[in-house]
Amino acid sequence: MNECGWPRLLPQGDAAIVVEFGDRIDREVSERVTALADAMRGAAIPGVVELVPTFRSLLVHYDPLVLGFPDVAGRARELLAAVRTVDRRLRLVRLPVCYDEDLAPDLAEVARLTGMSPCEVVRLHGSVDYHVYMLGFLPGYPYMGDLPEPLRLPRLTTPRVRVPPRSVAIANAMTAVYPLESPGGWRLIGTVPVDLFAIGRESPALLGPGDRVRFEPAERAAFEDLRAAWAAGDGTLDVEEVAA
Repeated sequence: MNECGWPRLLPQGDAAIVVEFGDRIDREVSERVTALADAMRGAAIPGVVELVPTFRSLLVHYDPLVLGFPDVAGRARELLAAVRTVDRRLRLVRLPVCYDEDLAPDLAEVARLTGMSPCEVVRLHGSVDYHVYMLGFLPGYPYMGDLPEPLRLPRLTTPRVRVPPRSVAIANAMTAVYPLESPGGWRLIGTVPVDLFAIGRESPALLGPGDRVRFEPAERAAFEDLRAAWAAGDGTLDVEEVAA
């Protein structure tokens, strides 16, 4: 443990343990969370049934008929001592985005509030590779950071009752893509043609904690072609493996 007492291993009832790595949203903290999750997944510990990475912690569900808290905590400590985040490889996923007005209902307002043109907002939004901190809120919903400072705006005062699926959104220091239609209060600045969550896939969630995401502008015709391919079950993504 470091001088601040991290990581902390705490029981969560009689069938789960949480490993806390910090008290803030931070890429270094997140990378330690995902590194331990990868290590525990790779260790295939009998009795561990689910791993849930969050912004700052890893929740480990286990079968209490197979393992107890001391067993899981001991294995977690062993893996923590061995894991090195600098040696990890991760996925860089390129997501095409159409920023046309009808697919980006808040883009003009974001431009007005930030003092930029819509084109400048699009350029700035696509200028960084985003880190997927965690999935939450909806199945496959990726919380991604870190949004460039000039685009950091608060959530809408009045959330929408319906946000269309595949909407690209921003709020504060985060950006996200709504995988399903739902209520939502983030500002919508574009739409992707890909499905972020699908029950029939081997891995239903398209993105996962630790992934990197790069948004790339797509013209309307290309967007429509890509959407048709995904709707037909033939969609593909540009994904490469990069160093952490």
